[in-house]
Amino acid sequence: MLEQIEQALYAEDPKFAHAVRSTNPQVHYKRRIVKAALGFVLGVCALMTGLVMNAGTVTIVVSVTGFLLMVVCCVWALTSWKRMTGVGSEAAPPGGGGGGGGAAGRPARRERSKRGFMDRMEERWRRRTEGE
Repeated sequence: MLEQIEQALYAEDPKFAHAVRSTNPQVHYKRRIVKAALGFVLGVCALMTGLVMNAGTVTIVVSVTGFLLMVVCCVWALTSWKRMTGVGSEAAPPGGGGGGGGAAGRPARRERSKRGFMDRMEERWRRRTEGE
């Protein structure tokens, strides 16, 4: 059914269909990261301008605005980076994500996240040396 929709789209507007098909979502996220970096630099400039100015209340407003712009741009860049790389988007374990283990006998995600970094590293090392 999806193939029929795709063929109909190509027949109706081949230029648009080609443009949509050839678009890589990572390019979109890279652009967002670049825009966020530029916004961060702009926020730093606003913060520094606010610190240098001797205008009273305006100084505080400009500085706080610059700081908030920096924070927002950092969050925007990090979410774009996470979406671009797929970090944090692991699928739920098979079996509905109940209280039991996954398909390979691994603990559930909730239990895994509660363990510390060193515990996870030791577990990986143990599995590697046992030949799993």
